[in-house]
Amino acid sequence: MVNEGEYIAVFNSIHRVMKAEKFLKELKFPILLIPAPRAVSSDCGLALRYTEKERIAVESALAGSELAPEMVYCRRGNDYLLCRGVES
Repeated sequence: MVNEGEYIAVFNSIHRVMKAEKFLKELKFPILLIPAPRAVSSDCGLALRYTEKERIAVESALAGSELAPEMVYCRRGNDYLLCRGVES
């Protein structure tokens, strides 16, 4: 479900991930709401998937709308690497 080099944004509630999905889709970002991979902890069980090409724009839009994800991971091989956590 998550390809090599793609990013997933994990949120701390179903409400926030759904709000973030709606917000990004209104801006026409090519994101996809997916079940959070088992290797990644998620309180709500869902995550947003997007490509490296869209990463800066997606994460900037979320931060600007106060919908920054709890964690962002990148798929590398069989692993999910933590890219960053919540900014203080």
